[in-house]
Amino acid sequence: MRSADLLLDAFGRVQEAVYGAVEGLTEDELTVRIDEDANTIAWLVWHLTRIQDDHIAGAFGTDQLWTSDGWKSRFGLPFPAGATGFGHSSTQVAKVRAPAELLLGYYDAVHARTLEHLGSVTNADLDRVVDDSWDPPVTLGVRLVSVIAEDNQHAGQAAYVRGVVERR
Repeated sequence: MRSADLLLDAFGRVQEAVYGAVEGLTEDELTVRIDEDANTIAWLVWHLTRIQDDHIAGAFGTDQLWTSDGWKSRFGLPFPAGATGFGHSSTQVAKVRAPAELLLGYYDAVHARTLEHLGSVTNADLDRVVDDSWDPPVTLGVRLVSVIAEDNQHAGQAAYVRGVVERR
Protein backbone atom coordinates (compact mmCIF):
# COMPACT_ATOMS: atom_id res chain seq x y z
CA MET A 1 0.00 0.00 0.00
CA ARG A 2 1.29 3.43 -0.92
CA SER A 3 1.27 6.22 1.68
CA ALA A 4 -1.23 8.09 -0.48
CA ASP A 5 -3.59 5.10 -0.35
CA LEU A 6 -3.36 5.01 3.43
CA LEU A 7 -4.17 8.72 3.64
CA LEU A 8 -7.07 8.39 1.19
CA ASP A 9 -8.51 5.60 3.31
CA ALA A 10 -8.15 7.64 6.51
CA PHE A 11 -9.92 10.67 5.02
CA GLY A 12 -12.61 8.34 3.63
CA ARG A 13 -13.29 7.12 7.15
CA VAL A 14 -13.67 10.71 8.31
CA GLN A 15 -16.25 11.21 5.56
CA GLU A 16 -18.23 8.19 6.77
CA ALA A 17 -18.21 9.54 10.32
CA VAL A 18 -19.30 13.02 9.23
CA TYR A 19 -22.20 11.63 7.21
CA GLY A 20 -23.19 9.35 10.08
CA ALA A 21 -23.38 12.34 12.42
CA VAL A 22 -25.22 14.74 10.09
CA GLU A 23 -27.33 12.95 7.49
CA GLY A 24 -31.09 13.08 8.06
CA LEU A 25 -31.07 15.63 10.88
CA THR A 26 -33.01 18.87 10.82
CA GLU A 27 -31.36 22.23 11.34
CA ASP A 28 -32.86 22.35 14.83
CA GLU A 29 -31.41 18.93 15.66
CA LEU A 30 -28.02 19.98 14.29
CA THR A 31 -27.98 22.92 16.71
CA VAL A 32 -29.03 21.14 19.91
CA ARG A 33 -26.69 21.79 22.82
CA ILE A 34 -26.55 19.02 25.39
CA ASP A 35 -25.64 21.65 27.96
CA GLU A 36 -25.54 25.42 27.78
CA ASP A 37 -21.95 25.60 26.55
CA ALA A 38 -21.67 22.37 24.55
CA ASN A 39 -20.67 22.34 20.91
CA THR A 40 -23.42 21.54 18.44
CA ILE A 41 -23.22 19.05 15.59
CA ALA A 42 -23.44 21.96 13.14
CA TRP A 43 -20.50 23.76 14.76
CA LEU A 44 -18.40 20.60 15.09
CA VAL A 45 -18.82 19.66 11.42
CA TRP A 46 -18.37 23.24 10.21
CA HIS A 47 -15.22 23.55 12.35
CA LEU A 48 -13.64 20.26 11.28
CA THR A 49 -14.33 21.17 7.66
CA ARG A 50 -12.86 24.65 8.08
CA ILE A 51 -9.72 23.20 9.67
CA GLN A 52 -9.35 20.67 6.87
CA ASP A 53 -9.95 23.35 4.22
CA ASP A 54 -7.46 25.72 5.87
CA HIS A 55 -4.73 23.15 6.50
CA ILE A 56 -4.99 21.34 3.16
CA ALA A 57 -4.97 24.63 1.25
CA GLY A 58 -1.92 25.78 3.21
CA ALA A 59 -0.07 22.50 2.77
CA PHE A 60 -0.64 22.39 -0.99
CA GLY A 61 -0.51 26.12 -1.75
CA THR A 62 -4.10 26.48 -2.95
CA ASP A 63 -7.02 28.74 -2.05
CA GLN A 64 -9.45 27.76 0.66
CA LEU A 65 -12.78 26.69 -0.80
CA TRP A 66 -14.50 28.61 2.02
CA THR A 67 -13.72 31.85 0.20
CA SER A 68 -12.79 30.84 -3.36
CA ASP A 69 -15.95 28.78 -3.94
CA GLY A 70 -18.35 31.05 -2.07
CA TRP A 71 -19.10 28.83 0.92
CA LYS A 72 -18.61 31.75 3.31
CA SER A 73 -21.41 33.64 1.56
CA ARG A 74 -23.70 30.60 1.48
CA PHE A 75 -23.31 30.03 5.21
CA GLY A 76 -23.69 33.73 6.05
CA LEU A 77 -21.89 33.43 9.36
CA PRO A 78 -20.80 36.59 11.21
CA PHE A 79 -17.12 35.60 11.32
CA PRO A 80 -14.08 36.91 9.44
CA ALA A 81 -13.14 34.97 6.30
CA GLY A 82 -10.18 33.32 8.02
CA ALA A 83 -12.15 32.04 11.02
CA THR A 84 -11.96 28.29 11.52
CA GLY A 85 -13.69 28.02 14.89
CA PHE A 86 -10.46 27.64 16.81
CA GLY A 87 -10.94 29.44 20.13
CA HIS A 88 -14.63 30.14 19.53
CA SER A 89 -16.67 31.15 22.54
CA SER A 90 -19.97 29.55 23.49
CA THR A 91 -21.76 32.53 21.92
CA GLN A 92 -19.89 32.07 18.65
CA VAL A 93 -20.63 28.33 18.61
CA ALA A 94 -24.35 29.16 18.87
CA LYS A 95 -24.15 31.33 15.74
CA VAL A 96 -23.34 28.35 13.50
CA ARG A 97 -26.70 27.28 12.11
CA ALA A 98 -26.97 25.45 8.82
CA PRO A 99 -29.05 22.71 7.24
CA ALA A 100 -27.49 19.28 6.74
CA GLU A 101 -27.31 19.81 2.96
CA LEU A 102 -25.16 22.93 3.36
CA LEU A 103 -22.84 21.36 5.95
CA LEU A 104 -22.39 18.23 3.84
CA GLY A 105 -22.03 20.23 0.62
CA TYR A 106 -19.12 22.21 2.03
CA TYR A 107 -17.63 19.09 3.61
CA ASP A 108 -17.91 17.18 0.30
CA ALA A 109 -16.20 19.99 -1.62
CA VAL A 110 -13.30 20.07 0.85
CA HIS A 111 -13.11 16.26 0.92
CA ALA A 112 -12.95 16.11 -2.90
CA ARG A 113 -10.20 18.75 -2.94
CA THR A 114 -8.30 16.82 -0.29
CA LEU A 115 -8.50 13.60 -2.32
CA GLU A 116 -7.28 15.43 -5.45
CA HIS A 117 -4.17 16.57 -3.59
CA LEU A 118 -3.53 13.25 -1.90
CA GLY A 119 -3.77 11.16 -5.04
CA SER A 120 -0.30 12.18 -6.17
CA VAL A 121 1.46 12.35 -2.79
CA THR A 122 4.66 10.31 -2.62
CA ASN A 123 6.56 9.12 0.43
CA ALA A 124 9.18 11.81 -0.24
CA ASP A 125 6.46 14.50 -0.27
CA LEU A 126 5.52 13.64 3.31
CA ASP A 127 8.86 15.02 4.53
CA ARG A 128 8.30 18.43 2.89
CA VAL A 129 8.04 21.23 5.48
CA VAL A 130 4.67 22.98 5.17
CA ASP A 131 4.78 25.17 8.29
CA ASP A 132 8.06 26.47 9.72
CA SER A 133 6.40 28.51 12.47
CA TRP A 134 6.66 25.48 14.80
CA ASP A 135 9.72 23.93 16.43
CA PRO A 136 10.29 21.46 14.95
CA PRO A 137 8.82 22.59 11.63
CA VAL A 138 5.69 20.74 10.52
CA THR A 139 6.00 18.37 7.58
CA LEU A 140 3.23 17.44 5.18
CA GLY A 141 2.96 14.01 6.79
CA VAL A 142 2.58 15.44 10.28
CA ARG A 143 0.04 18.03 9.07
CA LEU A 144 -2.10 15.39 7.36
CA VAL A 145 -2.08 13.12 10.41
CA SER A 146 -2.99 16.12 12.56
CA VAL A 147 -5.99 16.95 10.34
CA ILE A 148 -7.15 13.33 10.34
CA ALA A 149 -6.87 13.15 14.14
CA GLU A 150 -8.77 16.40 14.70
CA ASP A 151 -11.44 15.52 12.15
CA ASN A 152 -11.99 12.11 13.74
CA GLN A 153 -12.25 13.58 17.23
CA HIS A 154 -14.82 16.16 16.18
CA ALA A 155 -16.78 13.70 14.03
CA GLY A 156 -16.90 11.38 17.05
CA GLN A 157 -18.10 14.23 19.25
CA ALA A 158 -20.80 15.02 16.68
CA ALA A 159 -21.86 11.36 16.61
CA TYR A 160 -22.12 11.39 20.40
CA VAL A 161 -24.32 14.51 20.32
CA ARG A 162 -26.47 12.87 17.63
CA GLY A 163 -26.99 9.88 19.93
CA VAL A 164 -28.14 12.19 22.72
CA VAL A 165 -30.45 14.10 20.33
CA GLU A 166 -32.01 10.89 19.02
CA ARG A 167 -32.78 9.68 22.58
CA ARG A 168 -34.72 12.84 23.45
